[in-house]
Formats: sequence, C-alpha cells, structure tokens
Amino acid sequence: MRIYVYLPLLLSVIAPLGARPLSERCEPRLATWLLTASALILGTATTISLGLLAITGLTGIPFLAGLGHWSASTARFYDPAEPPVALLAGLLLGGALVTAARMLWRRARFLAAAVWEAACMPAHNGLVIVEDEAPDAYALPGLPGRVVVSTGMLRTLDETEHDILLAHERAHLAAHHYLFVAFAGLGAAANPLLRPLATAVSYTVERWADEQAVRATGDRVRVARAVGKAALAAHGTAPRLSATPLLGILGRRNPLAGAGPVPRRVAALLAPPLARRPELVLATTAVLALTVLSTVAATHDLHAFLEVAGVAHHEHHHLDMDGPHHIALSSR
Repeated sequence: MRIYVYLPLLLSVIAPLGARPLSERCEPRLATWLLTASALILGTATTISLGLLAITGLTGIPFLAGLGHWSASTARFYDPAEPPVALLAGLLLGGALVTAARMLWRRARFLAAAVWEAACMPAHNGLVIVEDEAPDAYALPGLPGRVVVSTGMLRTLDETEHDILLAHERAHLAAHHYLFVAFAGLGAAANPLLRPLATAVSYTVERWADEQAVRATGDRVRVARAVGKAALAAHGTAPRLSATPLLGILGRRNPLAGAGPVPRRVAALLAPPLARRPELVLATTAVLALTVLSTVAATHDLHAFLEVAGVAHHEHHHLDMDGPHHIALSSR
C-alpha cells in the first residue's frame, strides 16, 4: 500500500500533460471518450487514495481504533502514512467530496432547467427560432432536446450554412455531449489537477460536432467558414437566450470555460481528418489500467492492514481478560 496508494496521485499530475496532444492529434470522438474516461477514473481513484490514507491515519488514534476494534499500536507500526500525511489527505478528501457534490447538484439543477425549458418550447423538427438580434445558437438537452437559433444568427449565415449549423447542434444532442462534459467536470471537481482534461473534453465535443457537420454536408472548407463566420458575428456579444450552460457552435456556453478556441477548430477543419492514433490510445489505456490496478491493490492492502490490526486488538483483549484470572488461580 505504501506504493500503490500514491500511484493514482502521481498519475493525476502526469496525465493532464497529454490532454492537449490527445485532443489535437486523435480523432475527436475517440479523444472525447478517452479524455472523459481519464478524468472520471483518475478523479475517482485519487479520491479513493485520499480516503485510504486518511483511514490509516485514523486507525492510529486509540479512541477511534477502539471503536473499530483495531490495535492502535499495531496500526501505527504498520501505518503507510505519517500522521501529517494522513491529516492532509483527510482535509483534501473533505474538500474533494464537497466540491464534487456541489458540482453534481449544480449540474442536476441545470439539466432539470434545460429539460423543462426544452419542454416548454414549441419546435418544428426540434428547431426553435428565437427573435433576437444577437447571433446565437445552441443545443438544449431535453426529452426531446431542442436546437435554439436566434434570428440574428440566421441572418448572419446563408442557406447552406444554416444546414451546417443545424447539423452541428443536432450532433451535440444525438451524442449527448453534455454528459461527456459533465463527467469530465466531475473528475476535475474531485481533483483540480485534472482540469486540463475537462477543458480538452469541452474542445473535443465541439470538434466532434464539427466533423459530424462535415459528414452531413461533405465540405470541410464550408464548415470551417461557417464556424468562423458565426464566431466573428458573435464576437463581443453576450449570450442572452438561456441561463443554462449549453453547447453550441460558438463554443462559449460551457461553464468549464474552454469549449474549443475557434481558430483551432477552423484550422482542424481545413486540415485532413485526424486518424485514431493507436499509440495515443494505448498510452491512455495503459495509464488508466495502471490507475485502476493500483487502486484495487491499495484497497486490498488496506483490508489486510485492518485485519492485522483487528487480530492484534483481539489478542490484547484476551490477554487483558485472562491476566487477572491466572493471578487468582496462582494465589490459591
């Protein structure tokens, strides 16, 4: 456990360094899956590691060890974490749980508000046109979801670009991109070191939707032009159509503040389609496998550690009970 429990913490420092290369060199859909899994698994594993370190520190406190029927002296002898480390782990664990819980609550509220808003919007084929001079467009999750476009945005783009816009927004809804962003954000909430992964997911879902628009229209240059025109038209204007955090072609409604810089997206669209890059997939899979295995091993070692402390407690307890009895027999 002295080694395994720290591996997820170490990997959470190293893994974010690969977020940018993975998001820019790997096919967007696969990159989104890999980055989301990385953020969620590493966030969960580091939270578990902090919990394991905190528990080992608690077992060395006589009062708490007594409540758990463990031997405090045995626990301190085999403890893989020094008391200051266990205390720090406990504080970080508390912060991680509070932050993750707040994030979940906010996301649940936002999603409920989006579903309610979508249900109240009259739509034609899932499209809602709102009278607003500010150019804006976004996908609103719901049952079913809605694509919301302002009249200002429709006037900005020509007829062929309208189809690109709708294909982009419908790709967000069809692939449930808001869930990828939410899960990646949850991992980053539990471990702030993973924020680059969450930011990269916000970018790759936009790239994913861009590529879906390319498939629907068959013209990469035209999609790049539409993305650029929409961004330039909306430059300097604040989104006003909805108070909920959403995904859109402008890439600026994401609360994680990084839904893909437009110049990077345009450059990617003007370049040939990205491949899957098996070496990046293997490297990411290896990191995640090592994270999971080390967490399982550390948890198993903690179980064995508590068993040893429990056996030692029972032995000391029996010795304490038998001592007076033997003294009484010898005095007769």
